[in-house]
Amino acid sequence: MTTKPTAAEAGTAWLAQCSDQPAALRRVWAADGLAAVRSDVWRVVEADLLRSVDAMRPLGRAGVLGPVLVSTEARRAWWLTEVSAEDHLDDIPALTVRPARWPLLCPEVGHSLYGRGWLEAPDGTGKLTDPIALGVVFGPTSSLSAEAFR
Repeated sequence: MTTKPTAAEAGTAWLAQCSDQPAALRRVWAADGLAAVRSDVWRVVEADLLRSVDAMRPLGRAGVLGPVLVSTEARRAWWLTEVSAEDHLDDIPALTVRPARWPLLCPEVGHSLYGRGWLEAPDGTGKLTDPIALGVVFGPTSSLSAEAFR
């Protein structure tokens, strides 16, 4: 009888599959380290941690919330978005769109390490945060623009 992987296992497998070196990532995670995940499947968008926490609720309610990695030490959040993110977000000062294959230092899903952990974990489905919706909640006219998602 085969068992279905847990959500954390599915999320970790997906992260590894997004990399061109999945075995290397798994070795780092097995040694309780932060792995540098570089991917062509998604773009990393960096933002302030507290503002990101506030943004997650309306995005979640709208069904457009994808994985979000956070660092309590750095007070930063890293959103996994579609590869087209730069087209929609590069003019929003509160967000920094990282270049393709930017190394995202992260623990495996379900674990936190050195103050980093998944506030919204990858679930293995490949769901990403919608960059247009992310731009709305971080945009210049936003008082978080939560009302746009009610």
